[in-house]
Order: sequence, then C-alpha cells, then structure tokens
Amino acid sequence: MARIVVVGAGVGGLATAARLAATGHQVTVLERADTVGGKLGRYVHDTPAGPFHFDTGPSLLTLPDVFHDLFEATGAKLDEYLDLTPVDPIVRHVFPGGAPVLDSCADPAEFAARVGAAFGDRAAADWQRLWRRAARVWQASHRDILRRPIDSPLDLAALAWRLGDLAAIGPGRTLRGLGRRHLSDPRLRMLLDRYATYTGADPRRAPAALVAVPYAELTFGGWYLRGGLGTLADALLTRCLDLGVVVRTGATVTRIDAAGGRVHGVRLRGVTAPVPADVVVANVDALTLYRDLLPNPRRLTGLTDRSLAGFVLLLGVAGESGLAHHNVFFPRDYDAEFDAVFGHPGRGVRARPAADPTVFVTVADDPVVRPAGHEAWFVLVNAPRHGAATGAVDWRRPGLAEAYAERVLDVLAERGVDVRDRLVFREVRTPADLDDATGAPGGSIYGTAGGLLRPANRGPAHGLWLVGGSSHPGGGLPMVTLSAQIVADDIGPAW
Repeated sequence: MARIVVVGAGVGGLATAARLAATGHQVTVLERADTVGGKLGRYVHDTPAGPFHFDTGPSLLTLPDVFHDLFEATGAKLDEYLDLTPVDPIVRHVFPGGAPVLDSCADPAEFAARVGAAFGDRAAADWQRLWRRAARVWQASHRDILRRPIDSPLDLAALAWRLGDLAAIGPGRTLRGLGRRHLSDPRLRMLLDRYATYTGADPRRAPAALVAVPYAELTFGGWYLRGGLGTLADALLTRCLDLGVVVRTGATVTRIDAAGGRVHGVRLRGVTAPVPADVVVANVDALTLYRDLLPNPRRLTGLTDRSLAGFVLLLGVAGESGLAHHNVFFPRDYDAEFDAVFGHPGRGVRARPAADPTVFVTVADDPVVRPAGHEAWFVLVNAPRHGAATGAVDWRRPGLAEAYAERVLDVLAERGVDVRDRLVFREVRTPADLDDATGAPGGSIYGTAGGLLRPANRGPAHGLWLVGGSSHPGGGLPMVTLSAQIVADDIGPAW
C-alpha cells in the first residue's frame, strides 16, 4: 500500500484518487480552494424571484461510457449518483448572413439529412465523406492513444499504425486544411473549425486528427446532468470519502520534494512539516508544476504557447427565449476572431478581445437552476489569456471587462437575440478570474499545452504522475477522466 498525495481536487484528481483508493492505496487529496471540482465550478446568485444556479465551467458531458467505467471501477453505479439527460439538439448553430440554423444530433444519418435540408445535397455528401474519415481517426485514437500512456512523440511514432489510419489522421495537416479539402460549404467549414477551440487551439494550426472530437460528440451524444454539471464533482467527492480518501481543502501545495530523483512528499503553505508521500499525482497545470512546484526548465519547453481562455457572462434573464440547450452564434469573419484572440507573438502583434466574436450561449431547461419564468444564461466568448505577454491581455485593466460585456450583449442583439431589456442581473468572469479561482495559468481553459500532444502522465521524478487537462490525453471532462484511468493503471493496485 502506497501513501499517495493528489495535488488538486479537480475532476482528474478526484477520479484518480477514487480509482487508487479502490485498489487499496492510502490516498490524500490536497486542494488549495475551499471547494472541490476545479474548473467544474458553480455559482449561485440570489434574487427576489429565487436563486439562479450556474455551471461556470463545462456545460456538456460527452462519452458517458467513460464515466460509467469510472464509477464501476470504484464499486458503484453512475446512475446512483447522477441523472444523465440526453441533449437534443446537441448544439444549435446559427450562421451569419441569415443562413438556415443547423441543429446537431447523435444520429449521423439524421444529421446528414439536416445538413442536406439546410445547405443542399452536395453539402450533405461532403459531410458524409468527412464523417467516414473522422470515424477512422476516432477508431485509431481510441484504440491506440486515449487509454494508454504516451510519454513522447517517439511513442506515437512507434505505434503499429495501419496505413489507413495514417492516411485518415493526416500527419502534418491542419483541421482547417481538412475542412477545405472535404467541405465545399463555408458554413460547414466554420462548424468544423469550432472543434479546434475544444482543445484551446487555432484551427489554422490545430492538427487534422482533431476531427475525432466532433465524431465523438455527434456519435455518442451530448448529455446534461440534472442540477448542473457541478453535481459530478459532488458525486466524485462522495465516492472518494466512501472509499476512505482524505480530502483537505484550503491546503496550498508550494513544493514537491523530489531529492535524489524520487518523490518524498509535498510542502504546504503555512505548515512547517512536509506531507510524506511515496507517490504524488499532480492535478495542476503542467506549467504550474514545472515552473513552481518542481522546477524543470526542460519540461517547461512548449508549455507557454497560445492557448484559449474564455470571457464569460452569467445572466439572469426574465421570460423564455426559445433557445436550445447549447447555441453557437458565428461571426462573419472567423479568421479575424482567431487573429485577435491568439495575436502573433513572432510579429509583435498583441492579442486583444475580438470585436465580432463567436458567442456560445448555454440555457439549461432545468427548473432546479432558475426561478419559474426565468432563464439562467451562461455566455462564453473565446478570449486571449490574462497576462502581460504579447499573446495575452491584462483583463484587470479598469473598465475593460465591463466594456467588453456590453460589446458581447450588443453582438448577441445584432444576431437576433437581444436580452438587454430582460436582464435581472449580470455577472462577469474574465480569464483573470479563472486564473485566481483554479490556478489555470492566464485562465487557459484547456491547459497551457494546447493542441493534440500533451505532456506525459509520468513525471521526471520516480513516483510523480500528471493528471488533468494539461497532460495526456488532453482537456475536457472525458479526456481528463481517461487521464485518471491511465495514471491509476500505471501506478497499479496496492496488492
């Protein structure tokens, strides 16, 4: 039985802790915040009409089998803890220029028919051709990458790739290039580009292999948890406690002791004595780990690239809007948005808030999260990271957040959804706020690594592992949960 310390109580940390405790290890989770869940945050705003409840992080659960597997591995059933409800449409896409709305769904044939009805038979045939390629990429990724450790690019190169897999994955090609090759309709290209942002990346630079992301979503469906996705954190905490995991909140780890090339424990702020450990699992951003907790300049390389953050409005809205659960309002010029958000450090071009951004609106049809006759809106806009670097913005600059909040509401009005006269309240969350709340450097949503290949789960010191969105296999709830499985399997049972 190993003494294991998990640094961070995000989904990855809690899932790893539960898996390890279920196999007999002595596990302690240390979390700097006062609550668990990490980026799976929640916020409640009280009004005379009643409370509004918001998920301030993920708003959609995909690949539900990953979570069923997690709970079964710890001796429980997912349905005993959470109420999963399928979302249909998964996403409502609203395109510029008065184009037809396109609702996605988890039935590939039905979705192709919807594409054909909206954009014509050629567009539907294009999509089906892309879909066949996406299926091959997904199968190869799921088989060879998502459930096994990948410690370096050499590990990927050493896999026994089938020629058909390599042809589908298209090494060296971008997601944007894939869309241009397969999709003649610019609106479908725009839809495909959006999935690069699921990994915090620019579609013009993101690898074509990310076509597996829409395949997974539109094959296995999108799901909502009654009461909000924050209930997943509650369920994982309960599993951990039932399995004997010690969870300490308000405990800030300042250093990992790894003298002699192996971990010995961690040090806490304000506490003299170290917390001993045979194994440390770091559920923090890899940049934070290798810059602050266990400084390692070599491992820092590549961890400061341009990864997306998000600007958020939490809106209490009177009346009903008729929106779907998830809605995407696209701009006229998608490239202008990416140029603004990512900037160009090599040319000295600073990042800036996009003047005409894509706007994501989530409106849960759940009476638990809003008073009767009202809606709780989570509004997200892609944004540059917080900071002083060329590829970042100082989101604490006086007046910037409120001015941009007004701009986002104006953009929604321009796209046919004007709620400015129906607002009960609004709250603003900037990338700086996410950095403060979760320790995500610069407020990066999916980890500072970005892209497809993330830092390895096995750290440079014996007994150190990485879990979470900034490590393999990447960001998003299912990938983070798979990283927990990889790490727990690698550490092995106590017996």
